[in-house]
Amino acid sequence: MGEIYKVAFDPDFQGHGIGSTLIEFAIAQMKDTGMSIAMVETGGGPGHALARRTYEKLGFGL
Repeated sequence: MGEIYKVAFDPDFQGHGIGSTLIEFAIAQMKDTGMSIAMVETGGGPGHALARRTYEKLGFGL
């Protein structure tokens, strides 16, 4: 199992796909090393809404 610990950006750079690209790269690296599970956690407040949408868009769920 691999874990994506933290992906954070200055607000001026959020919403441009940078986080998605980094997460997709991390998932590919996990797969290449034989990991079959990727885990990510984030907060439930409004400040983490963009992160949650990104993770959900990439296939992460509850």
